[in-house]
Amino acid sequence: MPKNSIPYAAVFGCSGLTLTDEEKRFFDDVDPFGFILFGRNVGTPLQVAALVDELRNCVGRRAPVLIDQEGGRVQRLKPPHWRRRPPMEVFGRLAERDLALARRAAWLDARIMADELFELGIDVDCAPLLDLRVSGADDIVGDRAFGSDPALVADLGRAVMDGLLDGTVIPVVKHLPGHGRALVDSHLDLPVVDADLKTLESSDFAPFRSLRDAPWAMTAHVVYSALDPHRPATTSKRVIETVIRGAIGCEGVLLSDDLSMKAMKGGFAERAQDSLDAGCDIVLHCNGDMAEMQAIALALKPLSDGAQMRLARADSMLRNRPLPVDADATLDNWLAENGR
Repeated sequence: MPKNSIPYAAVFGCSGLTLTDEEKRFFDDVDPFGFILFGRNVGTPLQVAALVDELRNCVGRRAPVLIDQEGGRVQRLKPPHWRRRPPMEVFGRLAERDLALARRAAWLDARIMADELFELGIDVDCAPLLDLRVSGADDIVGDRAFGSDPALVADLGRAVMDGLLDGTVIPVVKHLPGHGRALVDSHLDLPVVDADLKTLESSDFAPFRSLRDAPWAMTAHVVYSALDPHRPATTSKRVIETVIRGAIGCEGVLLSDDLSMKAMKGGFAERAQDSLDAGCDIVLHCNGDMAEMQAIALALKPLSDGAQMRLARADSMLRNRPLPVDADATLDNWLAENGR
């Protein structure tokens, strides 16, 4: 692939604790916009920081490095080197008794988490999750959600978003326009949500509409029958233009969910092409499989002008707010007393 002054619109994973020679050559040649880390890439703090530097050296710039560090079941950085983080449901339960305290605790949790990420050179966290917890749905959301009330989810999601930004880490709200009603796990199959548009607008879309100013956002590999019965949101121009950018008003960088998930069909070049054509700014591929990444690279193009403007806006939102004194002890006390 010829070199371009503008990076290509992809975020890729890698296979292990260090880069292979093949990965170094591939990333140097393709020049992806950024990278993402998973549990297989995490050993010690020194190793993670070295891997982050190694990834950036491949492309010769400070490329964004992402991670899924929500808390609970979705936590790539784990003890003994990093704090065990609670699932978001804990803050939702606390909010039932004291909303102000829950909001403060959620902010503080995210702010401490941002410090842990920033020390490693990781500058984008795929959180907060704004999906609703819906009775009878697949447990892929479950306790990862703040709860079932759209207003509460928006409120606590805002607190987490602000905590990350205050710690100079970019948050990614997910999964637009709402994954909570899915009856199957999109890692394993393609969910189809049959709720009518009025229901979706009043519930599932509402938290995302409240946080439409989020710097980055991630799509859902979910078909919404009322919107586009043939394509999941990630590859549906109708869903992205009329709902995500339209009715919801999402202003941020739009990142696809992982193209290697089994909800996605077709070849990997086709998946990437369809996602970018539908309106995703950047495609995400997480599993580090070289053959799949090579196929995706065939469909890539440089970041669009719109994507570059949204990325610049996201960077301008970063803040550097100091942590309160004894922040760790304060959070531990709150969680121990109020629902951890």
